[in-house]
Amino acid sequence: MEKKTTKKLVPVVAKKYTKIGIIAVAVVVVAALGVWGVRHFSGPMSIDRAIADVSTEAVSGADMRIAVVRMDAIQEGAKVLTDLRKQREAMELKLRDELTKRQKDLEKEKAEIEKSQDVLSRDALQKRVIEYQQKVAKLQQDLTTRAQAIDVAFQRSLNKIQAEHLDPIIDAIIAKKNLSIVIDGRFARISPNSMKGLDITDDIISSLDKRVSSAKMETPK
Repeated sequence: MEKKTTKKLVPVVAKKYTKIGIIAVAVVVVAALGVWGVRHFSGPMSIDRAIADVSTEAVSGADMRIAVVRMDAIQEGAKVLTDLRKQREAMELKLRDELTKRQKDLEKEKAEIEKSQDVLSRDALQKRVIEYQQKVAKLQQDLTTRAQAIDVAFQRSLNKIQAEHLDPIIDAIIAKKNLSIVIDGRFARISPNSMKGLDITDDIISSLDKRVSSAKMETPK
């Protein structure tokens, strides 16, 4: 049993110690397992030792200047972002109207195929059915592709507004108010009796409206 376990666990060691003998190999294996056992069962490093190198320095409450911003409110309230949403909705409406028209054409074609079942040969009928199915598949693919293109164009336009206008305004307000940290209000619980000026959302919306009120959405590709 000892010889069999040695060959299974440490084949390289067994070959290395062939001349010394199986007892020497067994000693090496037992020693290795002993070290593994000590390491495995000694447990993880204590929390105190793990954080020994962490500094005790921290910012005190008196030094902190905090503000909250509600990004969802900015998306809903800023004029330029409202303008972009309306442009996207107009593109989506146009796409739906085109889809409805093409669907009606396909329904008409389907009715014509059903009427011609007794007139066309089996091969001719099968050919028309296949062509119809291909048109349906193409319509579905076109719809998916173009809808995704609209979403991508909208997102790119949002990113451009954020990079060129929204982020600089937020940074400027942070600098003007000498803020230490700005928290996303969607993930923060704020007391109704919180200090005045904690929420800077309205300041951001007002400043953004002054800087830019409309923007042309990118053309979907």
